[in-house]
Amino acid sequence: MKIAFISAHSCPVGDLGTRDTGGMSVYIRELARELGKKGHIIDIYTRVHDPVDPRMEDLSAGVRLIHLKAGKLTKIQKMDVYFSLPEFTFNLDNYWKDNGLEYDIVFTHYWMSALVGKYFWQTRHIPYITMYHTLGAVKNAIGIGEDEPALRIASERETIQDCRSIIVATEREKQDLLRYYNAAEGKIDVVPCGVNMELFKPVEKMTARQKLGMADEKILLFVGRIDPLKGIDKLIQTMPLLKKYWNLRLVVVGGDEDSRAELEKLKKLSNELNIQDSVDFRGLVKQEQLPYYYSAADVCVVPSYYESFGLVPLEALACGTPVVATDVGDLRNIIKTGETGCIVADNSPEKLAESIFFLLSQSSLDTEYKFSIRASVSKWDWTNIAEKIAQEMKLVLDSRLVSVA
Repeated sequence: MKIAFISAHSCPVGDLGTRDTGGMSVYIRELARELGKKGHIIDIYTRVHDPVDPRMEDLSAGVRLIHLKAGKLTKIQKMDVYFSLPEFTFNLDNYWKDNGLEYDIVFTHYWMSALVGKYFWQTRHIPYITMYHTLGAVKNAIGIGEDEPALRIASERETIQDCRSIIVATEREKQDLLRYYNAAEGKIDVVPCGVNMELFKPVEKMTARQKLGMADEKILLFVGRIDPLKGIDKLIQTMPLLKKYWNLRLVVVGGDEDSRAELEKLKKLSNELNIQDSVDFRGLVKQEQLPYYYSAADVCVVPSYYESFGLVPLEALACGTPVVATDVGDLRNIIKTGETGCIVADNSPEKLAESIFFLLSQSSLDTEYKFSIRASVSKWDWTNIAEKIAQEMKLVLDSRLVSVA
């Protein structure tokens, strides 16, 4: 198949852990790579985020990344991207015309890109499938952080009705689509996210710590965007409850200039709790470095209020590190409580601390146990996930041929 991926607002090769670059970017890049390995041709379209962005670059076999002008040639606020969508769509249409490009199917990511997919369905009759990654109505229902605009929710409703198929990562997200958007159940397909088992694998703990300049102490790890929805403040509040038992350090990976205000709040909280010397904010880290962080940690903690799936726990487990996480996304199916980690009902500091205490009290993980943790997530290898996505795309194309006939 010839497939156009559209990710208008977020570049799949952007810095992970920034405000608008996270799990979705990993998903797009890894899925495209695996589909390319299977012989499909994938072009990923995003907007120019920096004047030095190349117009087109090869990412891997059969996969190209193409930057199109939409608004300023710099990073802009997410809603400003929405108002630049007409320019993005116009330039994308012209790019296809100028280069004689045709695609079998369009795969859009996030609600803004779905609007672009709708345009090409209406004008070129190219079927589009979409993945929202997060849903505005669900985020508003949680009530943490800024409210999502009514414009977003209206656009999600519109494209949910028009697209040929909606890919969701969890059964929970499917139920959210039915509950909040009255989506047609028959067009929702549940396909989980994946993990790159070649990149994320165990590194000997002391080797990893020496590389990262970490001491011989108990280490808790958080990886992700610095955002109120991530519940990092709750994790910081667990530290006084646990430090009386161990020499303990919390390492926080993620954050950029856009998250400075939230980062300052977290630093202020650490000072108020008098644990500032035990909380290490590392900022942005290249994905290639993450296996060292996961392997250096004793426990990876995911205290989120909301996750559409939960890539970080998959990556940690693939590196042999147990995970404590709230019951969000698909984590209840990924983490085996008491074996590979613990699921907590909510992110209260007391409940997080209780599960972290349980895992830290276990004897040091030997190599065999680390690889048993890793083996528990092998079915989420991207190779398997890409095959399922390809099957869903073929079903959409086959159904279109039947309807035309």
